[in-house]
Amino acid sequence: MTGAAGYIGSVLIPMLLEKGFLITALDNFMYKQNSLNHVAYHPHFQVINGDIRDIEKMKSLIKRADIILPFAALVGAPLCKKDPFNATSINLDATINFIHMISPDQWIIMPTTNSAYGSGDKNHFCTEESSLHPISQYAEEKVKVENVLMQLPNAISFRLATVFGMSPRMRIDLLVNDFVYRAVHDRAILLFESHFKRNYIHIRDVCRAFLHAINHFDRMKHQVYNVGLSNANLSKKELCMEIKKQLPSFTFMEAPIGKDPDQRNYIVSNEKIENTGFKPIYQLKDGIQELIKGFSMIKNSIYANV
Repeated sequence: MTGAAGYIGSVLIPMLLEKGFLITALDNFMYKQNSLNHVAYHPHFQVINGDIRDIEKMKSLIKRADIILPFAALVGAPLCKKDPFNATSINLDATINFIHMISPDQWIIMPTTNSAYGSGDKNHFCTEESSLHPISQYAEEKVKVENVLMQLPNAISFRLATVFGMSPRMRIDLLVNDFVYRAVHDRAILLFESHFKRNYIHIRDVCRAFLHAINHFDRMKHQVYNVGLSNANLSKKELCMEIKKQLPSFTFMEAPIGKDPDQRNYIVSNEKIENTGFKPIYQLKDGIQELIKGFSMIKNSIYANV
């Protein structure tokens, strides 16, 4: 697994170890995270401090793998906009390089993004067959990678919805996580274009989807799947209303003017993966409750006076 110490990887790896897999975890630990400390004891866990742009190292590691789970990336539009050169070198160039190293008898299951739908069709509705309209460098490069990936017969692409939930390598910037964090610590939020919708999925259900794909690989291979919570195609305003049910003191206001820099607005169908037998088990309300507890322990106050 590349990017193994990231938001998803640090939740998925313990699940894989519990199922008996031998894990080689590659990460460059650019965020100085210690999110894999809790599995260092495990004899089936090996960790390598390295970068996927190291071609020789990647050749050596991939040669030994049966299943490749590539999570290494600069994730999200804001980070890619801030550092476009490294974003392209990691998210596009290095990722395509190692896709080309994979042999026909190896499996690869890759997270991509449903943000590539942009605004969907005229009804904002999207299936895996919908045309893609990426509106950020991050989404554009994920589309290019997916096009290369799906030339392989032994590959699966998961177009992930916006992920939420607690992780040892926490991300407060993801939308549900961000809104709950503000609800806990600021008690208020101002919404721009509050009617914009997107789909959401709990981090543990994302991990369950990867386990499901491993267990049903022959049936699912050479396909693209949306991975989201079908009853959580919500607008930003609807999301705030769900948070307020659990934090009644939370206040949100809709801005009468102004635009959200993130112009994504779509409703996503997850029927295709559901037809393979996968069903999420964590609801949005469960994630909000979990995040409220988590953020009672976490405050990002590195540059604050109190």
